[in-house]
Amino acid sequence: MLAEMDGFDTTEGVIIIAATNRPDVLDSALLRPGRFDRQIFIDLPDLVGREQILRVHSRKLAIAEDVDLSVVARGTPGLSGAELANLLNESALLAARRNKKRVDMHDIEDAREKVQFGRERRRIMDDEDKKIVAYHEAGHALVGAVVDDGDLPVHKVTIIPRGRSLGSTMYIPKKDIYNYAKRRMLARLATLYGGRISEEVVLGDITSGASSDILQATKLARSMVCDWGMSPLGPIAYGENHDTVFLGREITRSENFSEETARMIDIEIHKLVEEQYNRAKSIIIDKRAALDQIAAALLQYETIEGRHVLEILEFGEIRSPVLPPIITNKTGDSPEKKPAEKTAPEGLSGDAPAPAPSPA
Repeated sequence: MLAEMDGFDTTEGVIIIAATNRPDVLDSALLRPGRFDRQIFIDLPDLVGREQILRVHSRKLAIAEDVDLSVVARGTPGLSGAELANLLNESALLAARRNKKRVDMHDIEDAREKVQFGRERRRIMDDEDKKIVAYHEAGHALVGAVVDDGDLPVHKVTIIPRGRSLGSTMYIPKKDIYNYAKRRMLARLATLYGGRISEEVVLGDITSGASSDILQATKLARSMVCDWGMSPLGPIAYGENHDTVFLGREITRSENFSEETARMIDIEIHKLVEEQYNRAKSIIIDKRAALDQIAAALLQYETIEGRHVLEILEFGEIRSPVLPPIITNKTGDSPEKKPAEKTAPEGLSGDAPAPAPSPA
């Protein structure tokens, strides 16, 4: 390829374009002048870009009047154009299953949760397991609502399994986040441990349900110390972090520091985790009544919204209506488990053909 590129004359008017999602592993010979000497970085769409992408793909569908695509764009930070198209596709399929002629905001909200947080997959759990999951998610929601500074509020809490988790506490940022402040990282650490602490305080025991939370918290604390300089060790990068496997490279951190420094890093990581663990524990103990009410609401309704968590914290009760749970069929499966139609019904289609369902 290099020989062919060198064979082109500057007057032939031939332009070679290539794309990659791994620019860090490209051979430098490819990037020399006369070869691929112009690099254009295509980032994920911002707020304006997401709204325009949604408008393009919504032309294929019959959209209800209550759908505000600017609101949908604000609630989908980090999604690519293909994911936004899939979101509208899923909303059309949901509306079809609900025998609607138009896609409304409720369908889009449900589709967004499916795209971002995974498909609902109901399981048969006994009362003990439901109680554990309810208090676990209630702990996340309570701590998250207390430490939130307004940029990452609790969106929804559910004990219906999604993806690989038995329950979920969902957060949707109010704006695109480009920088991560230390206070937000500390708040995130405290929130991650809220579920485990709730189990410990209320049930007097701990379960394996917090394994993913512990993994995320440990990784976050290590990044704060080793990559972002958010510790007393100072603004020094400790080691080169290889996040992906390529050409036999293992997922590891190349240690280019002494054993004494490694010991100090471990101490700082443990200190960060311990401080936020104790912070979350004090919140749960001080607001135990609110924790019990959130868990009771989850056991009753299965899913509550972030505003319900705030109402419990402020008024001691839920004051706004809670949407009823989705009706399941005789086998106990959610309607989401039904085979997806190949196309949306005629009533949902615009001038263009209805979108095909995304792969399962």
